Amino acid sequence: MEDRSPKFWIIVASKDHVKKGVEGGFAQAGHGKSAPLKRMSKGDYIEYYSGKETLEGGEKCQEFTAIGKIKEDQIYQVTENPDFHPNRLNVNFFKAEDIPIKPLLEDLDFIENIRYWGFPLMKGVLEINQHDFELISQKMLKERF
Repeated sequence: MEDRSPKFWIIVASKDHVKKGVEGGFAQAGHGKSAPLKRMSKGDYIEYYSGKETLEGGEKCQEFTAIGKIKEDQIYQVTENPDFHPNRLNVNFFKAEDIPIKPLLEDLDFIENIRYWGFPLMKGVLEINQHDFELISQKMLKERF
């Protein structure tokens, strides 16, 4: 298999779910679907954006809440309860601070129209360019990768 440059991703999830993933060392996307994770590979970088504090709650968060690097290509499934079997990827998360998105809006390439800045994030998972990834990571990281 030939080497490839890493890709950069934003995954959208509530802050409480992101923190659970950070503690467990895994990424999950799209309510546990495998399809978004299949686009990612070992060595890719992810940043989580949380529009809300909790999945069920209405309290806004609007922050980038985690950053990490995918450890391996293998997607695996776990049983959270009898009705929920989410797919996951293992991730090395970096020690990072949560940062608000709004101060970055004018400088992020994936935001095409500041008035409707949330539209791209409605996809749930989106590939971003290295510039956007570095802009966000420079604000979040306490230690360099």
